[in-house]
Amino acid sequence: MNNRLLTIVALIFSAALLRLLPHAPNFSPIGAIALFGGAYLSKRVLAYLLPLAAMVISDLFLGFYGPEMLITYAGFVTSIFIGTQLRKSITWYNVGFAAIASSVAFFLITNCVFFYPTSLGPIYTHDFAGLINSYVAGWPFFQNTFLSDLVYSTILFGAFYLLQVNIPSLQSEKIKA
Repeated sequence: MNNRLLTIVALIFSAALLRLLPHAPNFSPIGAIALFGGAYLSKRVLAYLLPLAAMVISDLFLGFYGPEMLITYAGFVTSIFIGTQLRKSITWYNVGFAAIASSVAFFLITNCVFFYPTSLGPIYTHDFAGLINSYVAGWPFFQNTFLSDLVYSTILFGAFYLLQVNIPSLQSEKIKA
């Protein structure tokens, strides 16, 4: 492994450790980890594998829950895909837009609960009203996801930007301010 890859991996797994600290519901770095890994891990398999591994390892400590956890992982994979689209042009504007898109996609995917079984049984009716009720109930969590994706994306992308500026061996291409 080269220094650049080791640094990216260290940032991803360090951020994943933050999931283990007490935090507000849905205020965690998972969206930012997905975006960052997708954007900076140039090999597609690593872009998906390493952020997913960080999520699984931290979930080993947090505990796994019912089948709805697969939907959470589907939202996470979607965020990784959004991050892969950042590779072409990693700018502050694009990172902010990707963080917003990631938050919205995660919210839409994970709150579409009537499409999958839950470990708690049926929560909402399996119709349009149930879907709307799911989104309304999830709104407070979305606000935390949205804010945490912006905060942690700023931290991860900003830290790596500063590291690249100060340690030239971490640069793989021209840095965009």
